[in-house]
Amino acid sequence: MTLVTNLGFPRIGARRELKRVLEAYWRGEASAAQLQEEARQLRLRHWQLQRQAGAQVLPSNDFSLYDHVLDAAFLFDAIPADYRRLADADPLAGYFALARGVQKDGVDLRALEMTKWFDTNYHYLVPELHAGQDFRLRDDKPVAEFLEARAAGFDARPVLLGPVSFLLLSKTVDGSDRLALLDRLLPVYAELLAKLKDAGAEWVQIDEPCLVLDLDEAAHAAYRRAYAALAQAARPKLLLATYFGALGENLDLAAGLQVEGLHVDLVRGKEQLDAVLQALPKPRVLSLGLIDGRNVWRSPLDNALILARYAAGSLGAERVWLAPSCSLLHVPVDLDSEKSLPADLHGWLAFAKQKIGELKVLADALDGEASAEAALAQSRRQLESRRQSPRVHKPEVAARLSALDEASARRQSPYDARRAVQSQALRLPAYPTTTIGSFPQTQPVREARAGNKSGKLSDADYEAFLEAETEKCVRFQEEIGIDVLVHGEFERNDMVEYFGEQLDGFAFTRQGWVQSYGSRCVKPPIIYGDVTRPAPITVRWSRYAQSLTQRPMKGMLTGPVTVLQWSFVRDDQERSRTCRQIALALRDEVTDLEAAGIGVIQIDEPAIREGLPLRRADWPAYLAWAVECFRIAASGVADRTQIHTHMCYSEFNDIIDAVAAMDADVISIETSRSRMELLDAFVQFRYPNEIGPGVYDIHSPRVPDTGEMVELLEKARAVLSPEQIWVNPDCGLKTRGWPEVRTALTAMVEAAKALRAAA
Repeated sequence: MTLVTNLGFPRIGARRELKRVLEAYWRGEASAAQLQEEARQLRLRHWQLQRQAGAQVLPSNDFSLYDHVLDAAFLFDAIPADYRRLADADPLAGYFALARGVQKDGVDLRALEMTKWFDTNYHYLVPELHAGQDFRLRDDKPVAEFLEARAAGFDARPVLLGPVSFLLLSKTVDGSDRLALLDRLLPVYAELLAKLKDAGAEWVQIDEPCLVLDLDEAAHAAYRRAYAALAQAARPKLLLATYFGALGENLDLAAGLQVEGLHVDLVRGKEQLDAVLQALPKPRVLSLGLIDGRNVWRSPLDNALILARYAAGSLGAERVWLAPSCSLLHVPVDLDSEKSLPADLHGWLAFAKQKIGELKVLADALDGEASAEAALAQSRRQLESRRQSPRVHKPEVAARLSALDEASARRQSPYDARRAVQSQALRLPAYPTTTIGSFPQTQPVREARAGNKSGKLSDADYEAFLEAETEKCVRFQEEIGIDVLVHGEFERNDMVEYFGEQLDGFAFTRQGWVQSYGSRCVKPPIIYGDVTRPAPITVRWSRYAQSLTQRPMKGMLTGPVTVLQWSFVRDDQERSRTCRQIALALRDEVTDLEAAGIGVIQIDEPAIREGLPLRRADWPAYLAWAVECFRIAASGVADRTQIHTHMCYSEFNDIIDAVAAMDADVISIETSRSRMELLDAFVQFRYPNEIGPGVYDIHSPRVPDTGEMVELLEKARAVLSPEQIWVNPDCGLKTRGWPEVRTALTAMVEAAKALRAAA
């Protein structure tokens, strides 16, 4: 019988159960015991759901209270010295201090740096290491969760982040070589693997996603050394899991490592199957990643079955396992929860549960089960329905794309000329202050939105409520002295969902939640068809907010690349084509804002760096169309209209040319967690336009004071000219509370004043 396995499952729960108990715990409304019990119940429900869907071998230790990379760092005692006392006294408090920072009872600790997990929209915490780092096992989480699964009757396979990927995903605070720590780390892995073997684990899944990246010889040597050492340990069999792309030139390396099984991604890297089959030594098992673990579309099962039969014919059925391409962490839990989607669209989709069901159909087909043919026929009908649907294809969109030319992506004048015009129009002080867009989404705001959606609050009453919230926000900003205001975005549920809801070609779920980081969950839109803008989206609220003040009011938009990246994107055409469609829709919005009297417009692109292909050879093509799409959206306005953009949690060194080519008048970036390290890219390149380096980390409840912000700005002033510098938080403020925001923004304005006084 063909084996159906899974690499990982969503953690948050179908209805965000983990989010709710986490936030209750952080507020002091739930105990640690309640948090752990809810987590245990979630794991049990998820194992049961996977087995019912058809998986025979289930992942354990894929669950995390916040982030699996942080889990690994904590497990191996890779805890910075400042956090150690707290972590030793109260491990859970220490764990969350690393994730979120803490500012309580005389303890003031910042959160670890956070960045994107490869090219997904999931964020991980970056472990901080140093030369001579010691490692040890702090707890037994992988063993305990394996035993928990086995006690409940499930055949579980523990999941570990592999040692080389762990080091490559970390940073050293002293500039030393991360991989030099490998020999110190390997004995701890060996100890953990021995404990798992003693607990009864037959297999362990050891994730080495860095094997799909461009690697140098030092990394190759580290892989060989690591798995040669682990081969000498008393351990279970190892399934080496790679995903997010093809192994490419790392195939011989991966095939030569001393493990018992190899998982490969045949969705993003289907072209590698022949080479993998030739390279795989006997009697190694091959796990085929046949179903897309990162998107929500039904899979073309006939194509996947061809690959599975080909592999089974080459290796023998006993050496072939079926799996998703990667962990299902990146998709919602269960499509059955969605009752309001159009029937045809519903039939085109598959969430985590349904993806395991697709694997079961493939396994049944390989095993000659008669029931498989009916399921395959149903899959064919759904795919054909999508191909032929008038809901998907619009000739007028194709015609507008064809009419694009080089001038469509170019401002009227170069930046220097625009700067002079904008300076005269806006008359801002040195070190102008602004925020990134959103203000706190309080409980009353969320309740009013929900009440309006359910019909309990009339449209007129909801509009009046939003006007009142917007005016309070404007008055607050005027009161503390912010120079360029925002309206607060109280009408918006999410920076991508809000726009998608008002664009044709997008669909939305009720429970399609995925984890972005920690308790932060999003419901990505589903882009199923050609994109158009039926009517203005933001103009009404920007115009109203501007009517309340004489100060400049920023129009706030989400950029085309970010809308694309943070959505589930149609897979029946090139992503670049879909992005250009979004860019044209946003171009219309930008010109309408300008016509409404909005002289500053921010087009956020936090996702442009995460969209980079994992292989450097593929970067130029992506950056060319990504920059073009931003410029299409931004270039329909006059010189006096100042275009801002925002990027957060990105390493810019490798793409600084492309960032400059976007030609935004002002870019704001996240820099507070890195203590302005991210500015290095802009310095070395001599970025010509204006920059707002963030001075307030909004992803943490910790509030910096004026002195700390001045210190950060002094670092910025040491490398940038004063004329370039804006003063702003790292990101939008929607997840923070008003008390934090009042304190932090007041301190931020005072910091800007201090720099002006010192000039």
